[in-house]
Amino acid sequence: MDPLKPSRTLNRSIQGLDPDRRRRALLLALAGLPTLGWASSPVSYPRVTPRALVFPRDHGAHPDYRIEWWYLTSWLDAPDGPLGLQVTFFRTRTSIDPANPSRFAAHQLIIAHAAIADPARGALLKDERVARAGLGLAGASELDTDVRLDRWNFRRDPGGSYRSEIRARSFDLRLTARPTQPILLQGEDGLSRKGPRLEQASHYYSAPQLAVQARLSLEGRVLDATGRAWLDHEWSSTLLDPGAAGWDWVGMNLDDGTALTAFRIRAQGGGAPIHAYASLRESGALRPKTFAPGAVAFEPLTRWTSPRTGADYPVAQRIRIGDRVFETEPLLEDQELDSRASSGTLYWEGASLLREGGRVVGRGYLELTGYGAPLRL
Repeated sequence: MDPLKPSRTLNRSIQGLDPDRRRRALLLALAGLPTLGWASSPVSYPRVTPRALVFPRDHGAHPDYRIEWWYLTSWLDAPDGPLGLQVTFFRTRTSIDPANPSRFAAHQLIIAHAAIADPARGALLKDERVARAGLGLAGASELDTDVRLDRWNFRRDPGGSYRSEIRARSFDLRLTARPTQPILLQGEDGLSRKGPRLEQASHYYSAPQLAVQARLSLEGRVLDATGRAWLDHEWSSTLLDPGAAGWDWVGMNLDDGTALTAFRIRAQGGGAPIHAYASLRESGALRPKTFAPGAVAFEPLTRWTSPRTGADYPVAQRIRIGDRVFETEPLLEDQELDSRASSGTLYWEGASLLREGGRVVGRGYLELTGYGAPLRL
C-alpha cells in the first residue's frame, strides 16, 4: 500500500484551484490525517444535551464540540445606498487524536468568511481565511467571544459590544455592534432541535437588533455607515440528519423592534421537511413566542441559478409563521459564497428585505445551503 497515495490523489484534485484556495484545501484535508509517527485514536465528540447557558462563559468557544460559529449579518446605510455585510468565524475540531503532543497537529481549525453585498456591483465582494489554531496565528478564547485568524478578529468587549477588524484582499472593515436587546435563546432555552433524534441539535442563541457603526475602506474610498445587525452563536457535534439536504434560514430585524427567526431542514429528494422552527420576540419582551414545525412553511417565489456553480437557489421566499405571512426580497440575486476550499460549503447568504402585506417591515439575511449538493459539516 502506498502511504502517500491519499496526498497524491488530493494534489491532483486541487490543481485547478488558484494558489490561495489550493493551500486552504490542502490544510483542511491534511487536518483529517494523523501526524506522522503518531498512532491515531478515535475522537469522541460530546452530544448536545439540555442545560442552562451561562454567560459570559458561553459567549466563548466550546472546543470539545465538532463545529461552532459566530455569525454576524448586517444591513448598512452607506452614503451611496444600502450594503449587506457578513462576517463569520468558524471553529472546528478535527479527528486528530487529542493526545498528540505535536505543536503542528491541527486539533482545531479556525475558518473565517467576510462578504459585502453591493447592488452597484451586482455580486459579492468576498474573502476567506483558514488556519490551524495555535502557533500565534489563530485561536478562540473559551472565556468570552474572542476569535482571531491572522489579521482578522471578532471579539466582545467588557461592555458587551462586539468588535471586528477584517483586512481582506479587496476591502478593509472595522465595526462595532452594540446590543439594544437581551440575548435571545433559541429553541428550548438555547437547545435548538434540528431533527427527530436527540443528538440532532445545537446550543444556539442570537443577539438581534445590534446597533452597528462601520468603517469600510474600499477601492481607495473610506465609507462610514450605520445600520442594524444580527449575531448567531451556535455549536454542535451532530447537527443534521443523514437524509438532510441542507437548510433555509432567516434572521430578520423588524422595524418595530421584533426579532424573527425561522428555518427548515430540507430532506434530500424533496418532500416534507425533516424539521422546522420559528420564533418571534417583540421589542421589550424577554422570551420569544416559538412555533412548532407544522406552523412554519417556506415557499419559493424567485429562483436564481449561479453561472459559476450551476446551483439553483430560491432567493426570494414566502414564509408562513402561524397566521402571519412574510416575503423576502434579495438586495441582489448573486450572493453565492463558494467556500468549498475553506469550510467545505457552497451556499447563498443574502441581504434581504422583509415584507408583510406588501409593505417593507424589516431587513436581515436569508441563508440557503445544500442546493449545489447535500450539505456535510
